[in-house]
Amino acid sequence: MRILLAALLLVGAFFAGAAWRNKDNNDPATEVVAKDKRGHRSLPTRAASYREGSTPEEEHTIALFERAAPSVCYITTSVVRRDFWSRNVMEIPQGSGSGFVWDRSGHIITNYHVIQGASKAQVTLADRSTWDAELVGSAPEKDLAVLKIKAPTNKMIPIPVGTSEDLRVGQAVYAIGNPFGLDQTLTTGIVSALGREIQTESGFPVRDAIQTDAAINPGNSGGPLLDSSGRLIGVNTAIYSPSGASAGIGFSIPVAVVRWAVPELIKYGKIKRPSLGVELLETSDVKRNELEGPLVMDVTRGGPAASAGLRATRRDEYGRIILGDIIVAMNNKRINTKEELILELENYQAGDEVTLTLLREQREVKVKVRLAETK
Repeated sequence: MRILLAALLLVGAFFAGAAWRNKDNNDPATEVVAKDKRGHRSLPTRAASYREGSTPEEEHTIALFERAAPSVCYITTSVVRRDFWSRNVMEIPQGSGSGFVWDRSGHIITNYHVIQGASKAQVTLADRSTWDAELVGSAPEKDLAVLKIKAPTNKMIPIPVGTSEDLRVGQAVYAIGNPFGLDQTLTTGIVSALGREIQTESGFPVRDAIQTDAAINPGNSGGPLLDSSGRLIGVNTAIYSPSGASAGIGFSIPVAVVRWAVPELIKYGKIKRPSLGVELLETSDVKRNELEGPLVMDVTRGGPAASAGLRATRRDEYGRIILGDIIVAMNNKRINTKEELILELENYQAGDEVTLTLLREQREVKVKVRLAETK
């Protein structure tokens, strides 16, 4: 009887252990995170339990960060200067910012103002390896720049690219970057507003910027703004803050702009947008002088405006200023400022013909101009 009882206990223990092991394998808490075709970790339908008592929302945010963080990098810049007395050449740190991996060829996207004026840039990936970067292309008018590093393919984890055309105010957003040099920092918030027009640090307007209350601070510039699926919807570029720190109002360049601008920057080194071939008076001066639109200060020799006969501002033989043409409309659409003209030109391509309405010697004149490619 003792032998039979011992055997029954052993058999029962075996089946109980097998059942327990099978339960663990089917437990959602031990679920393996799948990967998509590009090798990105997909957000699980039921997130793994990262910490006892964590909520589904917390688990989703953790999974999103762990998936996106390997695509985000830290960018440092420096300038080369010669000492006045010793004539020695020195490399001086200039600034820092954020960026993200665009493709496996080594292309890194960031803001133009992050690398503006720099002699050298270095990119530190999420695995803390640092690589010298070369500038491939830049678009000051969109505050975008493309760098390239010679890192192994397996270190380059491209960020998933989403859309910005279908965003709605109130939806959740996530920003990852390096504020104040604190790398791999996550902040969260919502889309606060859409369709904002902001001014880049280079003085160009950007239309349809995304406004968010996710904390964006110095050093976040060039980092990604993500939706709740971990997809890129914008590039963090500016904050509104009297103190210089986050005041709950940040702006991002919409990914709709990034999607068409980056391929051109990689291929041509610039955005091949159309040009009138004119130099215009700054908007502040236009308003101060109570002019009705942007004043033509100069006309590029051989350019579209010169061929169409536009007149530049000049001085006569007595030194008096003779105002040039004032552009008040393009294809019957009212133009009030230099920035409005720049944005309106984005609706056309080089080779298109447009009709400009001008004020010339207090008379309204219409002139046809064939747009050329920006040089």
